[in-house]
Amino acid sequence: MPENTIRPARSEDRDAVFAFCQQTWEWGDYIERIWDEWLDDPQGQLFVATSHEQPVGIMHLHMVSENDAWAQGLRVDPNYRRQGFARALHETVTIEAMRRGASYLRLTIETDNLPSINLVERLHMRPIGSYRLYTAPPLPVQKALPQQRPQLATIEELDEIIEYLNTSSIFPLVGGVYYAKWRAQPITAEWLEERIQAQQVYMLRRWEQIDGLAIAEMRQENGEQTLSVGYIDGTAIEAISFIAYDLRRRLHEMELDRIRIYAPDMVLVQDAFDGAEYEAASPVYNTYERGLF
Repeated sequence: MPENTIRPARSEDRDAVFAFCQQTWEWGDYIERIWDEWLDDPQGQLFVATSHEQPVGIMHLHMVSENDAWAQGLRVDPNYRRQGFARALHETVTIEAMRRGASYLRLTIETDNLPSINLVERLHMRPIGSYRLYTAPPLPVQKALPQQRPQLATIEELDEIIEYLNTSSIFPLVGGVYYAKWRAQPITAEWLEERIQAQQVYMLRRWEQIDGLAIAEMRQENGEQTLSVGYIDGTAIEAISFIAYDLRRRLHEMELDRIRIYAPDMVLVQDAFDGAEYEAASPVYNTYERGLF
C-alpha cells in the first residue's frame, strides 16, 4: 500500500481526525459536530488523507446543485503540513466534483489565511466576492409599524426582480451567489422562482420601484432558531437599513431567536448594519470559484 493516500473517509477515522482538529482555532473546531453529516452526505463525499494508513487530513465536497460543487473543511495535521496533503486533497475534491457533473467548484477562505489563498490561486481558483456574518436579536415589539416595509415578493414580480439584480451594483461584487450553512450557490431565475414560491424573498418597494431585497430562510443553528439571510441588496444605505430593521422586527412574529446575515464586505453595507444595530460575528471571508469545463 502507498505511504500516502487520499481515500473516502470511514467511521473509524473519527478519533484520529478529531485529535488533529482540536486546536484549529482558539475555541476548537466544528468538525466534531458536523462529522456524521459529512460522512453520510448523499450529495457529497468526505475524503481523508493518510500517511502510513494514519489519517492526517480531511476535506469535504458537497453538491449544492446539479452543476455546482462546494468544497469545505480542509484540515491537515500540523505535524504533516508542507508535505503536499492539502494540494492532494484539493485535487481529489476537484476530480470528484467533475465526476459528479459539476461545472463550477467554489469554496470560502478567511482573508488572513494566506497559505490557503496561495494554494487555491495556484489551483486556478479566482475570487468572486467577500462577506462577513452579522447577527442581531429581535427588536422589541412595536405597536406602530413603519409605512415602508419590505413585502414578500410574488411570482408576478420575478422578471422585475431579475432586472433589478442585473443592474445591481452589489450582485456582481458578491459573485451572484446566495449563502446558507456556510455554502454558496448561484442565484438563477429558476432558483429565484422557487424561493419566491417558498415565501423567502423580501422586497422593499419605494417610488414604484424595487429599492432593495433580501432572500432568507429559517434554520436551526447553534441551538437557536434563526432567520438566515443569504443575500441582501439595496440601492443605498437607507434601503438596506430599512430591510435590516424590518427583518429584526419579524423575528417576534416568526418566533425566532436571532437573525444571521451573510453580508457583502462593502462600506455601504457595513454602515447600514451598524446603523441597524447588528453585530459583526465573523472575520471577512473570500469566496473562490473555478470553472471545471
